[in-house]
Amino acid sequence: MIRVFASANYDFIGLRRTAYVLSAALILPGLLLMLARGLNYSIEFTGGTLVQVTLSPGIDAGQVRQAVTAGGLVGAEIQNFGSDREFVIRARLGLAGPATEQEAQRTAEQVSAALTQRFGADAFTVQRVEAVGPKVGGELRQKALGAILLSFLATLVYLAFRFEWRFGVAAVLATGHDILATIVFTRYLDLEVSLVVVSAILTVIGYSLNDTIVIFDRVRENLRKYKRDDFTGILNRSVNETLPRTVLTGGATLMALLAMLFLAGEIIRPFAWVMAFGIFTGTFSSMYIASPILLAIEKRWPGAGARGVKATVAPAGAAPPGIAAS
Repeated sequence: MIRVFASANYDFIGLRRTAYVLSAALILPGLLLMLARGLNYSIEFTGGTLVQVTLSPGIDAGQVRQAVTAGGLVGAEIQNFGSDREFVIRARLGLAGPATEQEAQRTAEQVSAALTQRFGADAFTVQRVEAVGPKVGGELRQKALGAILLSFLATLVYLAFRFEWRFGVAAVLATGHDILATIVFTRYLDLEVSLVVVSAILTVIGYSLNDTIVIFDRVRENLRKYKRDDFTGILNRSVNETLPRTVLTGGATLMALLAMLFLAGEIIRPFAWVMAFGIFTGTFSSMYIASPILLAIEKRWPGAGARGVKATVAPAGAAPPGIAAS
C-alpha cells in the first residue's frame, strides 16, 4: 500500500514568518476593499420582495432565472417551494431592497411581466407577494455571529478540559484567521453573501477546528513520548505525523467540491467556492498558523514546568534537530 507523506520531515514552524506574510498579503488588501465597498449581501440580509408563483409543468428554475434576469431583475434568487411547479422568487429593484408594500407590488409586477414575456400569461399564477425588510437580515446576521461565538466558546471549554488553555486559545485564534480570510475571499470574488454562504463559513469553522484539534492531539501525545525534546521540535514532529491524514482528507473533500463547482447550479456554487477556499485556508492555518501561535503562547506563558519540556524557539530560517528544512 502506498502511503502519502509517510516519511514527511518538514520544518513547518521554521516557515511561520513566511506564512504570516502570505496571510497578511491576502487579508489586509481585502479588509481595505471591504471598508471601501462593503460586502455584497443578498436579499435575505438587505431586504427585498418575495414572490411565490405556480408555473406550468416543464418549466424549471433555470428557465425562470433566465426570464427574470432578462426582465431586468439581476441577481434574483429562485428556489423550489413545495412541488416542482412552485417557486419562490426573491428580487429587489435598484441597489436597495424594497421596504414598503408599494415597492413590493412594483417588483411583483416586474416579475409577472418577465414571466409573461417568456412563458405567456397563462403559464403562471402569483400566489403571494411579501415585502422583506432589512430588519430580518439584521437578525440573521446576529444569529450567524452568535453561532460563531458559541463555537469559539465551546472550543475553548473543550480544549481547556481535554488539553490546556493554551491549546484552546491557539485554536480559536487560528480559526478566527480562517473566518477573516474566507470573508475576504468572498469580497475578492464579489460573491453574494447569502444564508448559503453563511452556512459554508460555519462549515469551514468546523473543518478548521477539527483539523487543528487532530494536530494538537498528536502534540499532546508527543509531549508525553519525547519529554526531552524542545517544544519546537515536538510541534514540527506532530504536524509531519498528521500530514498524510491532513492531505488525504482535504484532497478528498476538494474533489467533491470541484464537482459541485463545475456541475452544480448557481444557487449551490457560492457554497462550493467558499468551502473550497475554506479547505485550503483551514489546512494552511492548522499547519502554519495554529502551531506557531501555540509556540508563541508557550514561550510567553510556559507550561514546561508541569511537562518537563523546554519551550525553546528555533530561528525562523533554521530547522530544529531531526527536522529537514522544506
